[in-house]
Amino acid sequence: MKYLPLVSVLMTVYNREKYIAEAIESVMASTYPNWELIIVDDRSKDHSVEIARSYETKDARIKVYVNETNLGDYPNRNKAASYAKGKYLKYVDADDMIYPYGLEQLVYYMEQFPEAGYGLCSLDQDKNQIFPFQLSPQQAYQRHYFQTPLFHKAPLSAIIKKAAFDKTGGFTGKRMLGDFEMWNLLSQKFPVVLMPHGMVWYRLHDDQESSLHRSDPMEPFKYLLLTSTLLTDDNCPLPNKDQQVALKQNKQKIARAVLSAAKHHSIKKGMELKKASKMSLLSILSKGTR
Repeated sequence: MKYLPLVSVLMTVYNREKYIAEAIESVMASTYPNWELIIVDDRSKDHSVEIARSYETKDARIKVYVNETNLGDYPNRNKAASYAKGKYLKYVDADDMIYPYGLEQLVYYMEQFPEAGYGLCSLDQDKNQIFPFQLSPQQAYQRHYFQTPLFHKAPLSAIIKKAAFDKTGGFTGKRMLGDFEMWNLLSQKFPVVLMPHGMVWYRLHDDQESSLHRSDPMEPFKYLLLTSTLLTDDNCPLPNKDQQVALKQNKQKIARAVLSAAKHHSIKKGMELKKASKMSLLSILSKGTR
C-alpha cells in the first residue's frame, strides 16, 4: 500500500489500570506505522493516567488527554474523536487489544471501497461470498433485520471514516445503545464494508457495563425500543413494505420480552417493560404468544 492514510486510534479510559498497558502496547506493536493513539481519560480514580503518560513519553504518536469532568462512555468517545486528525477512526478500548496486523488489514480492506463510510469486522463467514465486500444502505438494513445480525458489533470491531462520523454527528450519547444506534445511522447514509474475524480481541470481565445485560432484562429491551424508532425514521433505507414487516417482527419481539420478564424475573419487572413498550396488555398477549 503506497499511500498510508493516517489512522486515529481512540482509547477512552475510566479506571482501567489493570488492562491499559496491554491495550496501548497492542497498538504500538502494529505492523501499520501511520497511526496516532489518542487516549482520553474520563477522570479515573486509579493509576490509569500515570500508566498512559508513561507510554506518551516513549512514542510521539501517543497523546494523553484528561477530561475536566466525567463525561460518560459515549460523550467521551466523541471527545476522543474531536482530537483525531486521521482519515480513519479506530476505537480500541483500554481493556481490549488489537492484533499486530489489525490496523494494516482494516485499512487495506477499507481502501478498496472509497464510497464506504465504515467497516465492521469480527463477522462470521458469509455463505455466499468471501470478505471483504460492500453493502449499500438498503442491503445493510435488509441483512441485519431479515438475515443475520450486523449492527450488534462493538466499536472495537469497527473502523470509521472520520468524514462519515462527523457528518452523522457522532454518538448521540444513549447509554449502552450507542454502538447499535451508530451503525444504523451510518448505514442510512453510507455503504458498509464487511470483514472477517482475527483483527481485534475483546476482553470479558465483570467491571464492564455490558454485564448488566445478563442481569436486567430492561437493558436488552431498550434495543428493541430503539429499533422501532430507527425503523420509523424518515431516513430508513428499507422500502416501505420491508419496513412494515421489520416493525411487525420487532413488535412481536417486544411482546415476548415483556412476557419473558414477567415469567423469569418478576411481575413487577414485566410491568416495567410493558410500560416502556406503550403496548396494551391485550396486544402483548396477542403478539407475544404467536
